[in-house]
Amino acid sequence: MKVSVSTETPTDEDGYIDRECPSPECLFSFKVSAKDWREKVRNEEVFCPFCGHTADAQKWFTTEQVEQLKKQAFVQVKGMFGDAMRRDAKSWNRRQTRNSFLKITMNVSGRPQEVVLPAAVTDPMRLKITCEECSCRYGVIGSAFFCPACGHNAAGRVFQQSLGTIRGALDALPFIRNGLPDKDTAENTTRLVVESGMLNAVMAFQRYAEALFLKQPSPPKIRHNIFQNLAEGSGLWQTAFGNDFGTHLQPAELGNLNRFFQQRHLLAHNEGLVDDNYLARSEDTGYRAGQRLVIREDTVRELLGLVERLAIGMSKDVQ
Repeated sequence: MKVSVSTETPTDEDGYIDRECPSPECLFSFKVSAKDWREKVRNEEVFCPFCGHTADAQKWFTTEQVEQLKKQAFVQVKGMFGDAMRRDAKSWNRRQTRNSFLKITMNVSGRPQEVVLPAAVTDPMRLKITCEECSCRYGVIGSAFFCPACGHNAAGRVFQQSLGTIRGALDALPFIRNGLPDKDTAENTTRLVVESGMLNAVMAFQRYAEALFLKQPSPPKIRHNIFQNLAEGSGLWQTAFGNDFGTHLQPAELGNLNRFFQQRHLLAHNEGLVDDNYLARSEDTGYRAGQRLVIREDTVRELLGLVERLAIGMSKDVQ
């Protein structure tokens, strides 16, 4: 017997639905306006806003949604079997003779059909984007460059939006500190916001630099995330466009930027714990191996200013 199960994907308060890149190497989470998902996104091809992976529209459910759909399907099928058994029992009982010496009746009992609540949608994404090509509305946390509906790459605009979003989160830190009654929770929350700002700023720069690099005729294939390493990225840029990063920043500024990039690496891959590699690559004399990084708000703001200035110079190189 073939059974069709009706399921519904929940939306957030702004009418957006959660989606997840099906590529195992990415699994990027984002949101799309439910209306635009129906009217603008093609069934044959959807683009991951972060990595550009493409797949048909049925492959973008989040892990949580898939599990929820399984639960909903199980509940519906279980309810159908229960209803069928109750109908059979009533039919059997109606066929029994009232005045017979022996009468057998059937009764099907059990709990009422369960109502499974929809999977909780994630917090509204911090960065809302409207594609300048097809007007599809989507949302991301951090940085992304590809429209899920048409694949348009608006690298420059999204880079600036990403930096603005990070600055907005930093501006909100006083409200976080004063709005949470528990001081430990408030400090942990502000620390996470600041560290996320550093992670997202470097990621935004890396994605923007990649997009600029690909604008040259017949660009060579490059190592994944190469622009998260300033030395390698600068050398690659000079080979492609004639100027290295030192053309756009002073030596002291490049040194600070390199330290910030190395700190991001520790946050992303070593839980912020300082090791010998960090000390050698960053030339940071303020730490010793085994300590934990302390990232300040003003550090992230300085990082934002430096990557913004470097990105402006790089865009001029490409032009």
